[in-house]
Amino acid sequence: MADEIAGERRQLINVAYRLLGSLAEAEDAVQEAYARWYALPPARRDEVVSPGAWLTTVTGRICLDVLGSARARRERYVGAWLPEPLPDHAEWGHAADPADQMVLDESVGMAFLVVLESMTPAERVAFVLHDVFRYSFAEIAGLLGRTSAACKQLASSARRRVHAAARTPDPAAGQADAVRRVKQAWEAKDIAALVDLLDPAAVMTADGGGTAGTVLHPIEGGARIARYMVAIADKVPGLELLERSVNGAPGLVARQAGVVGTVASFEVADGRVTRIWVVRNPDKLRPWARNDRTVYLPTPPSDT
Repeated sequence: MADEIAGERRQLINVAYRLLGSLAEAEDAVQEAYARWYALPPARRDEVVSPGAWLTTVTGRICLDVLGSARARRERYVGAWLPEPLPDHAEWGHAADPADQMVLDESVGMAFLVVLESMTPAERVAFVLHDVFRYSFAEIAGLLGRTSAACKQLASSARRRVHAAARTPDPAAGQADAVRRVKQAWEAKDIAALVDLLDPAAVMTADGGGTAGTVLHPIEGGARIARYMVAIADKVPGLELLERSVNGAPGLVARQAGVVGTVASFEVADGRVTRIWVVRNPDKLRPWARNDRTVYLPTPPSDT
């Protein structure tokens, strides 16, 4: 039984991260679920037919509570709030790191997670559990305290949001090529090359959490983004750009003195970058850190 319970951790981490968009919060939710399991009297635990289903239900309820309180917290958040970026565990992770537990697929892509943020907590839970993890609406109904029909409607509403925001991304090789060329143009401080690589209607959104300097509002337009990127390069000598997998897709990591200060995700369509999501909040970069130091890069003036 103990091995069976411990073996559920990977699934629970994957569920909780997709529900919360934060690896740290996901791990806390899973730890709390385990704490509640072990707090049950032994006789009560013996009555549970499926410990995995019990843990999933409890984790889902904890996540639902966190999502409800998160809405109020994010109203007070300084600047934009973005999901926590995930490293490729094969390259960055350690055996004890919860990032090692993650399955990196399209359901953890930054574009997908950003759409999930637009949903109500109940929509997000119903959609993620049904469409991503294939739980039945009867199982979800028990978690949400609603009827199966109501849960089906919630998932349907969430699905419409996903379809409305969906774009057909370039194949992985095309995405990697576009990101590589962005890196090269950024390093060369070549505004013209960057403008050519960015969609004219591209949008860059940055998350500094009020701790790390960055723009507070999205930058719209390829030309404005290009000028901003070059201004950063001018302000931060010795900035090292690395091509890395971010949430399972090609991305860039910026380091200074060997310390990760920025992780960028990209959406690429028809050979051009349409969206850039930049995470600089140090609390969200802990899985990327090789030590406890954090670099705060200065923010250049913006014309936004």
